Amino acid sequence: MRPSQAKDHPAATPSPVPRLAAPSGSPPRRRRPGRAVADGAHGAGTPEGVALPVVEPDAVDADVPAAVGHVLERMLAGRLTRAGVLDALFARELAERVTRFTQEGGKRTRSQLVWWSMRACGGADEPTATAALCVGAALELLQTCALVHDDVMDGSTLRRGRPALHADVRDRYSGAASPARVARFGEAAAILAGDLALAWADDVVAGTALDPWTATVVRRLWSDMRTEMVAGQFLELQGQLTASRSQPRALRAACLKSALYSVERPLALGAAVAGADGRTMRALCSAGRCVGMAFQLRDDLDDVFGDPRRTGKSCGGDIREGKPTYLVALALARAEATGDRPAQQVLDQALGDEGLTPAGLDEVRDVLVRTGARAAVETKIDRLSAQGLRHFDGALLDADAKGRLRGLLAAATVSRAADSPPARPHPAPALAPVCSGAPEARR
Repeated sequence: MRPSQAKDHPAATPSPVPRLAAPSGSPPRRRRPGRAVADGAHGAGTPEGVALPVVEPDAVDADVPAAVGHVLERMLAGRLTRAGVLDALFARELAERVTRFTQEGGKRTRSQLVWWSMRACGGADEPTATAALCVGAALELLQTCALVHDDVMDGSTLRRGRPALHADVRDRYSGAASPARVARFGEAAAILAGDLALAWADDVVAGTALDPWTATVVRRLWSDMRTEMVAGQFLELQGQLTASRSQPRALRAACLKSALYSVERPLALGAAVAGADGRTMRALCSAGRCVGMAFQLRDDLDDVFGDPRRTGKSCGGDIREGKPTYLVALALARAEATGDRPAQQVLDQALGDEGLTPAGLDEVRDVLVRTGARAAVETKIDRLSAQGLRHFDGALLDADAKGRLRGLLAAATVSRAADSPPARPHPAPALAPVCSGAPEARR
């Protein structure tokens, strides 16, 4: 599975957020409270066929995940009813699985970022709040698509402590045919389940009542985000296949697959729903890209050094799958630069070894510490996070909501390792921040 490494190409600058220009013929618009349509054809900012109660923003502030969950419950109930009318077997075997997976989601961090970005940008009326919850719910459905497909591509049989969707389908049909055919059916069903979640997510965004200018910005952001996710996932898979150990390519894949989708785009979507002006949007996007990169680098570290009781998953998955992370690329580069052949050998043998033992993973950890890669990535996380928060602090936002949003951004990069970060006896060399190439950060 490791042909000779393909020729590496310099990583391109990450794609910018769409320019916040009003549609042709419309004057530029400055931020104002509320940009959702209060008297849309389908209610106050709600998708077609979904009747949501009046949303009081102050009440949602107390428990955003619960509010998003309530919106999802209403939306998915309608989708299940329509699926049942279409075909009872389809509804029971596929649509219900998508519904359960989405409703049993994690911390709903992305939808919280949408909400608090909207609030920080002045969103205070009920239609705008409802629209933000709908966009947040759509993000949760998109996350279902991403995770279900990820589990198939990674061959992961567990998700959140339960069987992954493709494994659940496989077990449900065990004995119906040969094990190989049943396993393949489970994977195919999971691909369809992810596609269904994506279709539902798109329907929610398309059906959310917004004024024309806001709708243009929101739907452009949504479209770009979906493409970025696919591009990042492809780059990661291609890097696994070719055993790429390029640091620029690792950072590029991390930016596209995770940093934009997990932080920057949710912030931009919330700001767009609230009608934020261009300056505010650029500050939030710059903050989100830096914090998003720090978030992904932290996730890479936690995969190797994290405490399973805090991360909710076993350690070493990225190593066993041979994922081209920046952490590993840096360790290999440092080992090569210092002539540390034993370290290179440990990493070469461990990467992509599905049967890697706990003792073998301990050897990898030792190499990551000994080469200084772990400490260097910790330093990069600190710098990216600090730079992101500086961009954020410079934005003119509602004071109360700004504090809540800042807390979410700061928490995104906190270590979940069992031990403290390694000591850094020597100052790390200056690292060009990965988010500095974003056009919005230079304006």
